Amino acid sequence: MVRTNNVTELIFSGLFQDPEVQRACFVVFLPVYLATVVGNGLIVLTVRVRKSLRAPMYFFLSHLSLVEISYSSTVVPKFITDLLSEIKTISLEGCVAQIFFFHLFGVAEIFLLTVMAYDRYVAICKPLHYMSIMNRQLCYILVAGSWLGGFFHSIIQVLITIQLPFCGPNVIDHYFCDLHPLFKLACTDTSVEGVVVLANSGLIALCSFLLLLSSYVVILLSLRNHSAEGRRKALSTCASHITVVILFFGPAIFLYMRPPSTFTEDKLVAVFYTVVTPMLNPIIYTLRNTEVKVAMRRLWGKKENSGMERNWESD
Repeated sequence: MVRTNNVTELIFSGLFQDPEVQRACFVVFLPVYLATVVGNGLIVLTVRVRKSLRAPMYFFLSHLSLVEISYSSTVVPKFITDLLSEIKTISLEGCVAQIFFFHLFGVAEIFLLTVMAYDRYVAICKPLHYMSIMNRQLCYILVAGSWLGGFFHSIIQVLITIQLPFCGPNVIDHYFCDLHPLFKLACTDTSVEGVVVLANSGLIALCSFLLLLSSYVVILLSLRNHSAEGRRKALSTCASHITVVILFFGPAIFLYMRPPSTFTEDKLVAVFYTVVTPMLNPIIYTLRNTEVKVAMRRLWGKKENSGMERNWESD
């Protein structure tokens, strides 16, 4: 049970106050969210259907795309509908649930990105042993570990939140429920809880980011012994991953590795990693990955050809 005195419903202040600006944001963000779901969904479908994408890298990529859909859907649909509402409300229980799933999928993505960096390290630095190391069983364990890591992280965040008493103001200075804005509404000192969040969220992001950077330093150093064509292919694959890592970890470290301050810039940064980044990931991976592009073309080309063949048979 959430310990409350007289607060059962919360009100979001939203991203902007001007109704015209909010309607303009609705027109912009709705297509972005649809593109996120469709783009990442296509990657999941293509990897599952095409036998040419059975390598561990694509197995991890499909799970990353699934996480992106879930992560964005935790926040964005509610955010978009609220843009057309004068009063943006959410129940306290709904707020806690949003915090749980937001951090579950966010940390699962952090661990998946780390797993993908390890996969690239083994593929480039130990190519002869790649298939024996990155076997099917290990891939399943790494993915399951990513989801479990996100789950346990979120449980800690929720246990912190449900112990707080909320008895005063009920307006959250944000467009979705997150820990620091919610802590400001608690009618008790939350400095200890803030330190726990800093340790739980910020250190996960920072340590994973440093681990990722270290792995890519080792990869880049090892590429000196590869042929020019091998370096080009490896760098093309790694560039996509590094771009996604920077886009995701930059805002996360900015928000969770410092004490909470004014939330104006925080809300704008949050828009980037909740709305924009999940849409960019499938674009980044498909534009720089020839195998994924070819597999998508063949998948949809095959469907069209199958339809034509059925029409010819009926004739």
